[in-house]
Amino acid sequence: MHASGLDHLVLTVTDVDRAVYFYGTVLGGTPETFDGGRRAVSFGEQKINFHRAGEEFTPHATEPTAGSGDLCLLVDDPVDELRRELREYGVAIVHGPVEKVGARGRMESVYVRDPDGNLVELGRYDVAE
Repeated sequence: MHASGLDHLVLTVTDVDRAVYFYGTVLGGTPETFDGGRRAVSFGEQKINFHRAGEEFTPHATEPTAGSGDLCLLVDDPVDELRRELREYGVAIVHGPVEKVGARGRMESVYVRDPDGNLVELGRYDVAE
């Protein structure tokens, strides 16, 4: 077998509407509703599905817990612009800007927390070599 990429991931959250607002409005994803009312936010060809804590869809993680996620979203915006926009929404940067290595190489990143405390890295790949 050879897995070829990531289609979606699931975050367990305490408030789905609040998560959709954060990932859709603050981080610029596209909210969607599917499969009889389930909620997600897409970013290009990938998406994040949301399960409300205690009401997870089957199958699910063995011990789904709100706030246990740690993920990286790619951004095109310069870091200074990201910092300004995050400030406008009242979102604190908890780490960065800092250089990291992602799946495709070096990137510049800032880290924030979503409303449930999940760590969200916002990474940009056009770092000068």
